[in-house]
Amino acid sequence: MGVMDAIFEKAKKINKTIVLPEGEDERMLIAARDAKAEGLATPIFVGDKNKIYSAAKNFNVNIDNIEIVEPKSSPNLEAYINEYYELRKQKGMTLDQAKETILNSLFFAAMMVRKDLADGMVAGAINTTANVVKSCIHIIQPASGIKTISSSFLMIVPNCTYGNNGAFIYADGGVVPRPTAEQLADIAIASAQTCEKLMNVTPRIAFLAFSTKGSAQDESLDHIIEGVKILKQKRPDIIADGEFQADTALIPAIAKKKAPDSPIQGDANVLIFPDLNAGNIAYKLTERLAKAEAYGPLLQGLNKPANDLSRGCKASDIKNIMAITAVRK
Repeated sequence: MGVMDAIFEKAKKINKTIVLPEGEDERMLIAARDAKAEGLATPIFVGDKNKIYSAAKNFNVNIDNIEIVEPKSSPNLEAYINEYYELRKQKGMTLDQAKETILNSLFFAAMMVRKDLADGMVAGAINTTANVVKSCIHIIQPASGIKTISSSFLMIVPNCTYGNNGAFIYADGGVVPRPTAEQLADIAIASAQTCEKLMNVTPRIAFLAFSTKGSAQDESLDHIIEGVKILKQKRPDIIADGEFQADTALIPAIAKKKAPDSPIQGDANVLIFPDLNAGNIAYKLTERLAKAEAYGPLLQGLNKPANDLSRGCKASDIKNIMAITAVRK
């Protein structure tokens, strides 16, 4: 069974509630309808009911069996405003600003996840990654022991024997531009959790660079080497090592020559990139040149599941991310 097949099967068994704050978008309407029909999740739209129903009518998408929560008429509005104000008042937030923000469907949806009225959130078909991440950091907040909100991509490469039969976690490809050593360690810890949840295998993490175990010397490598040390101190139970060139991380014969004493012997299934340039370039090249499936950016390090979308996504992409969000609960 393939990775996505297993995710779909699990999602159908647990039937989680996923809140969608972009219900006026045609792709989101179709994805919600299909996810509901296939039993992958129970979607809830957040937004203006009239506008969402009007959009559904215009696009000929039947959403009669999908709940819509309207922030301005919600009985929870006042409580959400007050809670958001308490969360942000030390940052200068006023009560009026809190009200204006919570009336925004994206932030209201994040509050529903915070308050366990939804199991997860999917957004980004309309909103920018920056806005989606902001709502998550402010309201859902980082998980215990994690200071860095990052992202990863589930990559599935056809006809590939590397990783977990061609399945990998790539991180970070969407959020942190220039991670520090501490942030790299956080990204690796969060990526290990993503690997376990989505691939159901033991994470084997490789920190990637242009050098393998000191084969080159440059200050640009320092934060990678330090990140590995921090990870091993914080989570010695996680199998991880670096710095590695990509071929050392993926090919056993090369690992045996270049890093014979490493716990990673060409069998990495989680790849940690030194910065956002490298991560973003790598996932797009893999997707296009290897005809890989790329799912993400999946937000990591949050208290509860929330995932971003590319604004160029298709309805089928949104449905897939809804299923992924469901199984990350």
